Amino acid sequence: MSKGVTKQSEDFPKWYTDVVTKAELADYSPVKGSMVIRPYGFALWENMKAALDNMFKETGHVNAYFPLFIPKSFLSKEAEHVDGFAKECAVVTHHRLRATADGKGVEADPDAKLEEELIVRPTSETIIWSMYKKWINSYRDLPILINQWANVVRWEMRTRLFLRTTEFLWQEGHTAHATAEEAEEETLKMLEVYRKFAEEFMAIPVLTGPKTESEKFAGAETTYCIEAMMGDKKALQSGTSHNLGQNFAKAFDVTFQNENNEQDLVWATSWGVSTRLVGAVIMAHGDDKGLILPPKIAPYPVVIIPIFRDDTKDAVMKHTEKITESLKSAGVIFHLDLREKMSPGWKFNEWEMKGAPLRMEIGPRDAENDAVVLARRDTGEKITQNIGKIGEFTANLLNEIQNAMLEKAKIFRDDNTFDIADYDEFKQRNESDGGFYRAGWCGSEECESKVQEETKATIRVIPFDENPSGKTCLLCGKKAKHEVVFSKAY
Repeated sequence: MSKGVTKQSEDFPKWYTDVVTKAELADYSPVKGSMVIRPYGFALWENMKAALDNMFKETGHVNAYFPLFIPKSFLSKEAEHVDGFAKECAVVTHHRLRATADGKGVEADPDAKLEEELIVRPTSETIIWSMYKKWINSYRDLPILINQWANVVRWEMRTRLFLRTTEFLWQEGHTAHATAEEAEEETLKMLEVYRKFAEEFMAIPVLTGPKTESEKFAGAETTYCIEAMMGDKKALQSGTSHNLGQNFAKAFDVTFQNENNEQDLVWATSWGVSTRLVGAVIMAHGDDKGLILPPKIAPYPVVIIPIFRDDTKDAVMKHTEKITESLKSAGVIFHLDLREKMSPGWKFNEWEMKGAPLRMEIGPRDAENDAVVLARRDTGEKITQNIGKIGEFTANLLNEIQNAMLEKAKIFRDDNTFDIADYDEFKQRNESDGGFYRAGWCGSEECESKVQEETKATIRVIPFDENPSGKTCLLCGKKAKHEVVFSKAY
């Protein structure tokens, strides 16, 4: 295993990159701005994906798959939408290559130029709504509740592993409804799914509420989000849910016959999270030793490391077998590390770097004493425990770790969230300390953009629990229309 990582206090971005690469989550791709997700990182994503997929299906959604390529004309049908993504789109112009004249390379075959150029999807609203037009005729066809797990491409100029890459993995839900009320209910329902997932599985507390007009999704009526605080006190937008109103239905002429036998436009939503959630877990919980993973999403909640010499191997392995049988009976997922060419100390460091929530150390003395040593990654605490009912004990301990990680993250966020009314004080503290700042805002884009220009802090969310009563705008001093959260962000 590689040596240690850069300290968070010295260079947080470098620490982050060190952890991603040294914990073998991802590596840089030959394609600039893209990444290769390594098996351990993909296992983490798969666990997150599985939990979310179950939550989607429990709320009545089904999965489908739509094409990677979108006709260029589709994107131009929704003007605000295309304007929001135009600078990020990759375009396919030819469908075939040919050898160059000197035979040393390849080039686009001029005879294979496409009649209509294709966009590599940055998001799928347009291609999906072209299909919904075919599928929806009557109110009896509604609602449509579809989710897609896919890859998308957005040509990012400044990339960072997991957080912002040219190609990334995500899920995108796209639903169609008969009424505005149903669409709003769906939008808020999926926001709550994201909040619950972030807190109960990722152990990351989040703020929820709408975005400002300037920060909303291109083509949406309203965008709601979950915002999380990372270990360097910056914000990370971790999921969004959009009420699209009838904008895409108008663009693609998606109408239906309602219960009064009248033609009406469909109401729509879309919502999504991506592999940036892996980055969120790293930055919210990691320390100078590497990852700290919540048990519910860790590839291996428990890693077992037997320690023996030739003359003690049989006794230690028999003891280990008793423990693994108990863990299986309790439904605890574990990994038995039997690599003989690596020393126990090397393995301890590796699994500490990889953030395994609980490490079990089993040596000759433990076999003699019918015991096992458990090391918690979140606190570093070591516990010597008799192996009677060790499966049940371990399951309970993993739940305790999961809850403790959420509580620690909540305390960190709350300790770094401040009510503020003085703009000069805000500028100074935002620059030196970071954090979340709850403040009044008059509602004008002019004040919002000026704060961003002068401080690099943006309005992350208008929290549902806002209380603007008695507050004034942080910048202009006028009566506050909203209480908002300002922060620097990824």
